Amino acid sequence: MSRCDQRGPRAAQLATTLAAVWLGLSGLAVAQPSRMPVAPEWRDTAQRVAQAGVPLADLAPNAPDSHTVQRGDTLWSISGLFLKTPWRWPELWGMNLEQIRNPHLIFPGQVLVLEKVDGRAMLRVAQPGAGEVPTNTVKMSPRVRSELLDSGAIAAIPLHMIGPFLNEAVVFGDNELDTAPRIVATQEGRVLVSRGETAYVRGDRGGARDFRLFRQLRPLLDPITREVLGHEGRFVGTAEFVRAGSTEAAADGKPIVVPDTYTITSTRLEAGVGDRLSPVPQQEIVAYVPHPPAAAVEGRIVSVYGDGLLAGQNQVVALNRGARDGMERGHVLALWRAGTAAVDRTGADRAAMRLPDERHGLLFVFRVFDRVSYALIVSATSPVSAGDRFTQP
Repeated sequence: MSRCDQRGPRAAQLATTLAAVWLGLSGLAVAQPSRMPVAPEWRDTAQRVAQAGVPLADLAPNAPDSHTVQRGDTLWSISGLFLKTPWRWPELWGMNLEQIRNPHLIFPGQVLVLEKVDGRAMLRVAQPGAGEVPTNTVKMSPRVRSELLDSGAIAAIPLHMIGPFLNEAVVFGDNELDTAPRIVATQEGRVLVSRGETAYVRGDRGGARDFRLFRQLRPLLDPITREVLGHEGRFVGTAEFVRAGSTEAAADGKPIVVPDTYTITSTRLEAGVGDRLSPVPQQEIVAYVPHPPAAAVEGRIVSVYGDGLLAGQNQVVALNRGARDGMERGHVLALWRAGTAAVDRTGADRAAMRLPDERHGLLFVFRVFDRVSYALIVSATSPVSAGDRFTQP
């Protein structure tokens, strides 16, 4: 039996643990292990790599011999320590469901050991109490924000970066908010109200208690065709239903409306009369599985979320491709910087040129609507703006 065969079960332990986490963790909640989705093609890839490992050429130049999982780590950041292309990390760890019955979670304190055998690389979890924890363990610096899920496991991507946008970044139809409940008055007649203050609302709340507040809708225009792809609501904050209003009869017989009472629970902007309410959707159990599009894709950035014209790493952008174009949550996309105009000054013809486009970053799609998607800029070496191009990685 070869050395690789002898170490197979132990090397496959991390193969099982980490790949399954990548394939099954929710962005905001964790499903029961038996409910975590694992597509057949991911399983096939994982099982194949669990047996063979990956070529040493695919490792990051400074890949450590080991790493201790810390609070604040994400699976993306950990895989970036070991791989040149971290979003493809299931190819490194693989899966072996026969060896590990519950492979879906990895926790702070576990030590990941990189093993190199016969030109291939694998990872495994160091065995506690067996003298295996290496002395050259790499530890991440302390971080303010934790990326732990409710179970205590680490997340696949930086949740604090996309968490707020799961409720804030919403695309509506052009008249979708026309019939939504609306603020008709404020506490003590104030022009604007903040967190903890009272707003009075008219409209059917449909039994919901927690609402998002939106202001005017902004059309999202395709950078190329100028077609309206949807309408982005300007997020104001959140409000909670307190008590229902009523209708009273006045002396002249005309009805007097007593509006519903709400408390403003959070604000991005101060809320005011005319702001519309939309129920906070129930949090989905979503597997944010980084993967490339199944087919070639090309599109443009519609806008930078918020009021900025330029964006960088960890900011959010809207894309002109949505569900009808095959976009999915978890798609990883390549960002391209347009080639600039230039002149060939070395030739007699002084030919006008356009330099080639240069790839300069990655996008991670986390919210998909019919014709628009929202993506986190995972990396970018230069500013990102509306009109910039993206493709499959």
